[in-house]
This record gives sequence, C-alpha cells and structure tokens, in this order.
Amino acid sequence: MTFINFDSKVAVVTGAASGIGEATAKRLAEHGATVVVADIDEDGGDRVVTEITERGGNAVFRRTDVSLEEDVNSLIDFTVSTYGGLHLAHNNAAIGHVPTPLHELSTELFDTITGIGLRGTFFCMRAEIAHMIDHGGGAIVNTASGAALKAASGLHAYVAAKHGVVGLTRNAGLDYARNSIRVNAVAPGTVQTPQMASFPQEMQDEWARIIPMGRMGRPEEVADVVAFLLSDAASFITATTVEIDGAYLQSST
Repeated sequence: MTFINFDSKVAVVTGAASGIGEATAKRLAEHGATVVVADIDEDGGDRVVTEITERGGNAVFRRTDVSLEEDVNSLIDFTVSTYGGLHLAHNNAAIGHVPTPLHELSTELFDTITGIGLRGTFFCMRAEIAHMIDHGGGAIVNTASGAALKAASGLHAYVAAKHGVVGLTRNAGLDYARNSIRVNAVAPGTVQTPQMASFPQEMQDEWARIIPMGRMGRPEEVADVVAFLLSDAASFITATTVEIDGAYLQSST
C-alpha cells in the first residue's frame, strides 16, 4: 500500500484562507509538503500559515487574485524561485452568487464569477503545467462542484464556470498524461464552510436534510480526497472528477 508522503514536495493552494482551501493546505502540510497559501484574504491567509507553522509545518502566504493573469504568473514564479520547484497544486479559488434568472443576470456578475472560477483556474493550470512539463511532471486538482455535473436553478454563471472547470480538467488530463502530469477535479456537494455558516440555521438544516447521508460534508473530508489525488497513491488516476456529496447527485438525477 502506498502511503501519502509529500516530503520535499512544494504545493500551491488557491482560495486557501478558509474553507476547503484552508483544509487542503493544512492537510498537505501535515503530509510534509511546503505549502504556498494563496488568496486575496490577507488576514485569513496569514492565520492559516500561522496555524500550519505552529504545528511544525512549512507554509507561506502569497496574496493572489486568480482572476488576474499577472497575479497568477507571479504566484508560480515566486513559488519556483523561493522553493526551487512546484510539484502539487490545488486550484480551489471561486465564488458563488445568489440565484438569478438568466435574463436578469448582469454581464458584470457573469464575468466576475467565471473570471475567478473558470478563467482563474485556466490561468493557474497554464502556469503550473508550463513549469511541470519541463521539470518531471506533477499533480493538479481543481475544485469543481456538484453544479459542474448537473443543473442548479438560477446559478447560471456558477454552473457555467464549474462545467468549464470539469472540461479543462478532462482535456488537460488527457493531453499531459504522457508528460507525467496528472489533472483531476473534485466535485464537492454542500460543505460546512464559513460561507455556509453565514446562512440562517433553518436553511442549513434543510440543505442537510436532503442529503442522503443526512448531513453536510466537512472541508477536511474534501481535503483528504484532494491529498489522495495529488499523491502517488493515485498514480494511475487522471482526467477524472470525483463526487464528494453524500450521494446527493445520485439521489436527485
């Protein structure tokens, strides 16, 4: 059996100041990786780095707006120049929006949602792969969503962005398989993140009720799957998307 060991590996995690990204950054550090915590939330990013280092891990914060090409290129350049390489990446940064009829959806909101969730993932993948292809390969995991695999009423921009992430994942996983670069995605369902906790409790209870397992997921449960997919234990897995939703998609299709 192959155990997860990221000693001597360098990882970048975007959207790592809270939620799934935070949990992944911490999990990768626990397995020995040096982690670059990337986010626009400086206070949250600094907190995550402090918590990692206090537990004996190695991490640094780098403020990054993934919707800006120059920010993403700077992130990868910083990572490689500071730590000598890049082996692992979790492209997780994204934002959602309230349900909005398509005919009322503004161009500005559509561009914002897809600019971070899809365009930002593209920027990250391009910069990461450009380094990995000349340095022995690597592993990438993108955060998609249950909304990447089905419709979600009113969430037109978010659904478009996440469907695009799955498409990029499949194509890149195929195209770079011979370069020892694996590209996969996770599709979390309803997860108990800080953003989720901001909703009224009765809404949270209803969302949990419709999940067959009877509860929301935890960020750490998603992080464990990300860590597995990034590890040598998943060495023959690429171009795929893993559902992490307590069977919600299966119950609603």
